[in-house]
Amino acid sequence: MERQIVDYTDYADIINKALKEGIFLTTKAGEKINTMVIGWGHVGRVWERPVFIAYIRSNRFTRELLDQNPEFTVNVPVNGFTKQAFTICGSKSGRNMDKISEAGLTILPSETISVPAIKEFPLTLECRILYRQEEKVEMLPEDIQRKFYSKESAPHIFYFGQIVDSYMIK
Repeated sequence: MERQIVDYTDYADIINKALKEGIFLTTKAGEKINTMVIGWGHVGRVWERPVFIAYIRSNRFTRELLDQNPEFTVNVPVNGFTKQAFTICGSKSGRNMDKISEAGLTILPSETISVPAIKEFPLTLECRILYRQEEKVEMLPEDIQRKFYSKESAPHIFYFGQIVDSYMIK
C-alpha cells in the first residue's frame, strides 16, 4: 500500500465540504476498533498547531474509546462512498457489533499513531488529542438548544486533535 504525504491545508476545503455529507472518525482502544460518521468538525490551527476539532456526543462508544486512547484518525471519502458504510457507521453502535467488518471497510496501519486508517476513505489525518472540553448546552442560544438537544440528547465533547500526520492512500 502506497501513501502520498499531503499538507492538510491543501485539503481543508475538501474536508469541510465532505463534512456536509459526513466523514469518518476512527478510534481504537486495546483490540477494539470503531468508526463513526461525523458531520461536525473543523480543520485549522490552534495554539500554533495543526488541529482537527471533532464534536462527539458524550454517550457515544467512540467517546469511551477516546477516554482509553487519546488518538483518532479522520478518514475522508474523496472518491464517493458506499451507502452501506454510511448507514452502518452512522446509525449503529460499535459497542454491540464490528461496524468496520459489517460495512465492508478495510483498515490499514497508520504511520504515526495506533489508530488505523480506512482504505476506502483515502484522505487521512492522524490526530492526538491536545485538549477536550465538555459542552455546556445551557450556554447555547435557545433556538440551538431546541434544534439539536432534546432532554434525551447527550451534550458533545469537543476534541482538539493535533494533526501529527496527513496522507492520501493510493
